[in-house]
Amino acid sequence: MENHLLDELNKFVAERDWDQFHTPKNLSMALTKETAEIMEIFQWMNEKESLEISPDKILALKHEIGDVFIYLTLLAAKFNIDPLEAAFEKLKLNIEKYPAETVRGQAKKYNEY
Repeated sequence: MENHLLDELNKFVAERDWDQFHTPKNLSMALTKETAEIMEIFQWMNEKESLEISPDKILALKHEIGDVFIYLTLLAAKFNIDPLEAAFEKLKLNIEKYPAETVRGQAKKYNEY
């Protein structure tokens, strides 16, 4: 994990005495809320519109992605999990679960192939 980011987050939280509120339950709920705010940016758009968003929506998306990453980093730290390491581990599992030669061009669940 990017230790500098975690160090800065821990400093931010400590200065505000917020760690008492950062239980895994609360962090996971906050994470869900922030991902919903990403969805809200694209709500009511068709596929084409969602690919061509305005600069102000790109900025809003950037900030929401930042929020998601912050809560994800804080949650992962509670269990000493490196989010990037976890993502690479999960990618390896997905490569095995979804072999390219089998799934190319299809969007089914692994047990439907």
